[in-house]
Amino acid sequence: MGEISRIRSCWFPKSQRAFILTRSGSLRLVSGRRNCGDRGAIGMEKVVGDGLNHGLGSSREAAMRRADISRDGNGDAKFLIFMSGKSSTETESTKDLIGRELKLSNGSAIKLAIQSHDDAAQNGSFQGKLYLERLETVQFGRLLLWSPHLPSTQTFLSENFRAFALGTVCIADVQFQGKGRAGNSWASPLGCLMFSFTLQMENGRMVPFLQYVVTLAMIEAIANVSSEKDFPSLEVKIKWPNDLYANGLKIGGVLCTSTYSANKFNIVVGVGLNVGNSNPTTCLDALLQELVGGTSSFRKEELLASFFGKFEELFNIFINQGFSALEASYYQNWLHSGQNVELEEKLEEGAPVSKVSLTIKGLSPTGYLLAIDDHFEKYELHPDGNSFDLMRGLLRTKLPS
Repeated sequence: MGEISRIRSCWFPKSQRAFILTRSGSLRLVSGRRNCGDRGAIGMEKVVGDGLNHGLGSSREAAMRRADISRDGNGDAKFLIFMSGKSSTETESTKDLIGRELKLSNGSAIKLAIQSHDDAAQNGSFQGKLYLERLETVQFGRLLLWSPHLPSTQTFLSENFRAFALGTVCIADVQFQGKGRAGNSWASPLGCLMFSFTLQMENGRMVPFLQYVVTLAMIEAIANVSSEKDFPSLEVKIKWPNDLYANGLKIGGVLCTSTYSANKFNIVVGVGLNVGNSNPTTCLDALLQELVGGTSSFRKEELLASFFGKFEELFNIFINQGFSALEASYYQNWLHSGQNVELEEKLEEGAPVSKVSLTIKGLSPTGYLLAIDDHFEKYELHPDGNSFDLMRGLLRTKLPS
């Protein structure tokens, strides 16, 4: 691992974790609990970016060296977020927050400031001015919260949901406690497009389908930017329920979390996409360069602006017409139509394991997988809640004919 020279550290008393930033640019856990516990062995599969048990890489972490990390009297970390809006309307709506500190449940303090164009951003950082110039939406993404270094965009918006207008997006150049499925936390390096945004829904039966709308919007955004820049089409597909895959490798994922209040679901959508970081799996730039050579690359600002344009369009269709209006497009962009899956089942304790072969046909009315057996009986397939690869841990429920 090489010699460690401490140049900056963060200590989180409540979680009993200490991190140091080495001179090589790696973020390392140096005391407290184990970083990934029993999940460490499969961290490379689970993360969009590097897991906490992997160095973030010296070539990608310049932003870490200039991150504004300080500590208060209790030893809790403090971070800075810059706000900018598509118009003065968005900026004015947050003027009362300027200079305030918003706390996270782990004790971290977030200080808010107005960002004048890209004065606060440096080379390699997300360029808010470029993003807002490209953005063409009515609601989503118009208020931008940017930080060079943040524990988790998902946690920040979830714990401060009502502080900002609906549609607000929070993005970090680097985050080290990003949220994943089943509460997993990840460190994500420069090169990842990592963001979260807010919205509300009223119909609880539609909420499970939201993640499908988000993954479809990202697929269409990648295609749109590729077309605008005369790039060849990339084979990026949706892996149910919330992952993006290319060449058999995960390059992105979606997480939707919600709370219910005043007859509405307050939802925070988190997205991670490998754009310029080829480790630990692959990324859009690597896929592109395999096809055209050279140093052609995607800009995160253009991808995010295109995503919100596509998402706003698809979300309006979804709310007004239901997911059925988007199903055809979704199935064209997922990996599973006609896929055969083999379930292992025990009819009772002590009985031998039997194998059942099913063919996936689409989504069920409740948003799970719809499959048929050799006798054309229909089944709804649910994750077993234990397997990392949801396609390997499925339970079936017979549906009425």
